[in-house]
Amino acid sequence: MIIEFSNGKIVLTPFEVQVRLNNQCHLYAMVEDIKFHQDALMMIADAGAVRWNLKLDNEQQLLQIKAELGIS
Repeated sequence: MIIEFSNGKIVLTPFEVQVRLNNQCHLYAMVEDIKFHQDALMMIADAGAVRWNLKLDNEQQLLQIKAELGIS
């Protein structure tokens, strides 16, 4: 599934999340390394030594990503 947001696209697969930013930067994380901070509309990847976070445009995007990844 592909979700477009103001800074690029989020590509979701059963095992991986890819964020393709408009500035040609790509971020990758395994699904098990993804967490969410719902109040701040943040998707957070934390794989130990590598971390990134992404501010989503709206709660609908966050809920859509969580549903697609099977995260409650």
